[in-house]
Amino acid sequence: MLRKIFSGVLIVGLMGCQTTDPYTGESKTSNTAKGAGIGALAGAVLGAAVNHDNRGKGALIGAAVGGAAGGGYGHYQDKQEEKLRQELAGSGVDVQRNGDNIKLVMPGNVTFRTGSAEIQADFYDTLNSVAGSLKEFSASNIRITGHTDSTGDAMKNQILSEQRASSVARYLQSQGVSSARLQTSGLGARNPVESNNTEMGRQANRRVELDVIPVNSQPASNQQY
Repeated sequence: MLRKIFSGVLIVGLMGCQTTDPYTGESKTSNTAKGAGIGALAGAVLGAAVNHDNRGKGALIGAAVGGAAGGGYGHYQDKQEEKLRQELAGSGVDVQRNGDNIKLVMPGNVTFRTGSAEIQADFYDTLNSVAGSLKEFSASNIRITGHTDSTGDAMKNQILSEQRASSVARYLQSQGVSSARLQTSGLGARNPVESNNTEMGRQANRRVELDVIPVNSQPASNQQY
């Protein structure tokens, strides 16, 4: 009996995980469905263990409760990603999803002038959209990391990467994002995404990344900017 229930929960979870990406049209795993499937399976196991008199009934109740909890959290993350993609479409900012974390990649050439940590005025609207989304979906912390290419002095690149990350953090704070949610760092040229041997590669490496992380995963330091 229990084996049939667990198998049924697993099959339904796997079937429900497949959705269509509204941006690419491709089939992908929905984080809402994935969370619901994992939650349901875990709930079924716990329910069966707790209800000694009727393990089958306990498994079914646990699956229902666990699925609702897991699906709710996945739905929250899906809605946040959807909002960011809509708000940042055409801005040059790349929105990436990795499990529960969302990464925003801001190209240096549209965010800052060469060698400067001062945000370009025509990028304010984009950052305003980011700030609005971060305030709406407040159950997350934001890790802001500056990156440069390898051109020039390594120490100057390190300092510039830190200054750019801090500039973005200060702007977000000015738009109402709590400083307690913000954490900054600079990596200089130490974490390239492309080869620094080409202009295209160097341009890709000059960037600021915002990692939007669920609060229960990694709390940000209470740092003032």
